Amino acid sequence: MANAALQKKENIPELQLVRAIAIIGVLSVHSTSFATIDMVNSNYFFLYNFFNIFMKFGTTTFIFLSSFVLFYNYYSRPLTGQLIGGFYKKRLLYIIIPYLVFSVFYFAVLHYLYYPDRSLSATLESFWSKVITGKAYTHLYFVYISIQFYILFPLFLWLMKKFPILVKLAIPAGILIQWAFILMNKYVLETPVPNRGSWALAYFSYYLLGAALGIYYPKLKAWIVMAKENATTGRVIVWLSLWVLWLAAGLSHVYIYYLNRKHIYTANTTLFDLIWNIHALLTALVLLQLAHLLYRKLPFKLPQLLARLGALSFGIYLIHPFFLLVYRLYPLHTGKAWLLHLWYLGGFLLALIASWIVVSLVARFIPFSWVIFGNLPKPKKQPASPSVTERQLDA
Repeated sequence: MANAALQKKENIPELQLVRAIAIIGVLSVHSTSFATIDMVNSNYFFLYNFFNIFMKFGTTTFIFLSSFVLFYNYYSRPLTGQLIGGFYKKRLLYIIIPYLVFSVFYFAVLHYLYYPDRSLSATLESFWSKVITGKAYTHLYFVYISIQFYILFPLFLWLMKKFPILVKLAIPAGILIQWAFILMNKYVLETPVPNRGSWALAYFSYYLLGAALGIYYPKLKAWIVMAKENATTGRVIVWLSLWVLWLAAGLSHVYIYYLNRKHIYTANTTLFDLIWNIHALLTALVLLQLAHLLYRKLPFKLPQLLARLGALSFGIYLIHPFFLLVYRLYPLHTGKAWLLHLWYLGGFLLALIASWIVVSLVARFIPFSWVIFGNLPKPKKQPASPSVTERQLDA
């Protein structure tokens, strides 16, 4: 009974809305990536640049959210071999297997389109080297990073349970670890680590921010949820300061990229890293607050729709680049700017709607759909207010 009490946690349905906003951010960045090059001389380039950079919080928010849910669910449980074994089994079934499936899928598509004459031995050698480094397709690096964090999770969980002071130090420690890696890779190592963005060390600030907030969430909830009953002078000042700083960081991030892409000013790469880090950390906090606000204020069907999008986000993340790839095989050749704008908007809508439909249909009709898209919720059983469950961990 005591263990059951320890494991019973308050539901946080708002987390699915955070996940939904994060996947919209990912789609926005990926669907505008070509436009930031092709439309650089357009009068509306600032809009493409804005949606490409301001929305660049998707993957970092997913890392934060995954860590939040893991530590929220596991920290109060007794750390046993059975618990860790179950954790790794779920990661193998619902993360690693879909990762391998989509690595094969994208590699085969690229081979068919661009390397049809490559020999079988060269193909297999190239495939395995890309799989073990998360490079079978451009977006799969995120799953590769997640796997690294899953490997480390039991160690961090044990350390934080054994030495609770580490929870209080988690946020500054995450920032320190991440920046030590970034600066050493740039200024100290004779041979910099290749593909720096594919390694977990480059994302530790988001991971340990999620860990700290997941563990302390019951104590911090009144500070996170912007509601009349929680409002005090101190909290209102914190809320306003957070949102002002977030907007300032996000717009600065957008502006510095705008100057760089227009060849007006080129900053040191470390400055780009710093501004993105601040923007992404503040975004994780803002989205947590925004999700609580939307969950309470939006008409009933909209939170339900967003929750469904969030529940399917891992599958949508995996499949959406395929639709963008096919869409871009047929570029629009026209001198009419408004048609080009519609074409780029069409890419975003296709990536969102087609991916959503495919993942939903697979969840509904395909047995063992977890092999393809992970642990998908069944539509008929999906509640209007999804709770924090193991299913949420798997994206």
